[in-house]
Amino acid sequence: MSGIRALRSRFVDAPDSLGERFRAARWERFRACFPGIGGMRVVDLGGTAENWLRSPLRPRHVHLVNLEPHPDLLPEWMSAENADVTDPDVPAKLGEFDLVVSNSTIEHVGGPSQRRRFVAAVDQLAPLHWVQTPYRYFPVEPHFLAPGFQFLPLAARAKLVRHWPLTHSRPGTPEEGMDAVIGIDLLTRAEMRYLFPRSVILAERVAGLTKSLTAVRNRV
Repeated sequence: MSGIRALRSRFVDAPDSLGERFRAARWERFRACFPGIGGMRVVDLGGTAENWLRSPLRPRHVHLVNLEPHPDLLPEWMSAENADVTDPDVPAKLGEFDLVVSNSTIEHVGGPSQRRRFVAAVDQLAPLHWVQTPYRYFPVEPHFLAPGFQFLPLAARAKLVRHWPLTHSRPGTPEEGMDAVIGIDLLTRAEMRYLFPRSVILAERVAGLTKSLTAVRNRV
């Protein structure tokens, strides 16, 4: 088991991993899209303090919105709250920002109607946005590092995730297995274009294959 964990760390989690190199390249692309980021007030939907603390960039202020708990102590340029932006009453309470950032979150919010509510919140919160999501047709499902996993029937995914060695946290029961997979719905290029018709859809590629898609609006 330690060897499997080491393999996952080498590809995804470690500071010198392949995943970390992809994240570094994504930050540079983000910087190129938003060269004035240092003066912006950013709301990060689904983001974490750890992600920004490891980032080479520092906006004027970052407000984190997530369903998961946040650290008790945050730097002065960062704030956080627990909220669900697919609730139509939430975006107005959050206020207005210069830029919405969201990485690998829209695929977790629910079905088509929930994704449309998420996009409505993005449009309401700021005039600019960066919304990234893994691409459905990349051969390796990114959450579980399993080839073709996203194309299996739901019941097969729920069963396999309990035994797949590269799963970050392996479920122990059939119910936990279903919980782990049922809330992930990877998006296609057509759906991203439908959801963000006024945005540029950027493709992040690996060996010529599209790994993730990002909807970018960097001009008002």
